[in-house]
Amino acid sequence: MARPRKFEEHDVVVAARRQFTETGYHGTSVEDISRATGLSKGSLYGAFGDKEALFQRVLDDYCTAAEESAATLLDGPEDQALERLRSWLLAPLDHVDRRGCLLARATAELAWEDDAVATRSLAAYETLLDTCRRLVEQAQRAGLVDPAADAEALGGVVLATHRGLEALGKAGMDPETMKRIAGAAVDGIALTAAPVRGRRRRTASA
Repeated sequence: MARPRKFEEHDVVVAARRQFTETGYHGTSVEDISRATGLSKGSLYGAFGDKEALFQRVLDDYCTAAEESAATLLDGPEDQALERLRSWLLAPLDHVDRRGCLLARATAELAWEDDAVATRSLAAYETLLDTCRRLVEQAQRAGLVDPAADAEALGGVVLATHRGLEALGKAGMDPETMKRIAGAAVDGIALTAAPVRGRRRRTASA
């Protein structure tokens, strides 16, 4: 069977991603994917292989897009690196999707039993961590973060907060509370924290 045209493949991957995100890998049948994409089972198998192969394609595309989006944060003045991190933490509030993140869902559902999913998920998180580390290093060079601090560990704090906020948003957490959490995470790694509700400014320890 002839391979679908490129733009058709993209549309199919997007539709399949929505279905997998809504119902999970195990909860999604080939019939579900066929209805979601408008393609027959034969066309799906001919273009992407079986359900597992299609899921791997969907997950890889999703992870790549997340990695590339985060990498754009590296562009900009170093003295604004912390503000770019703050914006990244607040981004989920602009488009809350109660279905959540496919990367998080795939990791929770499949990483324990599927080595390919575990490997791709870990690679995505490591790439995101590296981006956060490099942003912290930019802030260190700009004098905004203690130069002696562990940039990777601080980047990990930001990444863990980002992942946690995504989960809180899925649960319906109040946006104002999430904004305060994001602010606390960024202020917590800065040399001088922004004043919060009249509290005294403090100097962060290394």
